[in-house]
Amino acid sequence: MSFDIKTICLGALSLGDATGYEIRKQFEEGPFAYFYDASFGSIYPALNKLLADGLVTCTSEAHPGRPTKKIYSLTASGEAALRAALSVGSADHKVRSDFLAILFFAHLVDPAQRVKVYDAYCAFYRTALAKLADAVDCDEKFGHQLVQGFGVHVYTSALDYLERNREQFLQGDMPVAEPRRAVGK
Repeated sequence: MSFDIKTICLGALSLGDATGYEIRKQFEEGPFAYFYDASFGSIYPALNKLLADGLVTCTSEAHPGRPTKKIYSLTASGEAALRAALSVGSADHKVRSDFLAILFFAHLVDPAQRVKVYDAYCAFYRTALAKLADAVDCDEKFGHQLVQGFGVHVYTSALDYLERNREQFLQGDMPVAEPRRAVGK
């Protein structure tokens, strides 16, 4: 099993039983918000496939006047599949960023719009940093702490870079970046 939406759903369920809605919240404002994105349109098909494969179970809870709540739980086979996927590992770290695509083609964007986009992303990083700083881990798992710290570091560095280079970029006068030597080499 590769690390895909099914695997991240298994990971979410390793934190505890959850509904599809609760899993989605983990991507919006929970522990995955900084590094993974998933919509209901990908979560529910993944949960259905995991259910069909016996990697999760599902129980229904009736609530008067509201739709029945489906609660998903990780099975022993699901935990084994998650552990196997985590064991494969990969050094790849690909970023898909609409923001970076817009900046890459900034010479084609109206200057007033360029300012709005740039400032909106600086605001995004400030908000994300505030959320990460406010996040309180419900446990002391070292992986959770490392990822949260990594997020704080990456967002702090990105915001610092954007703020330091704002005026030059908006004027279209960016210096050519010098390649950095990898740390530890």
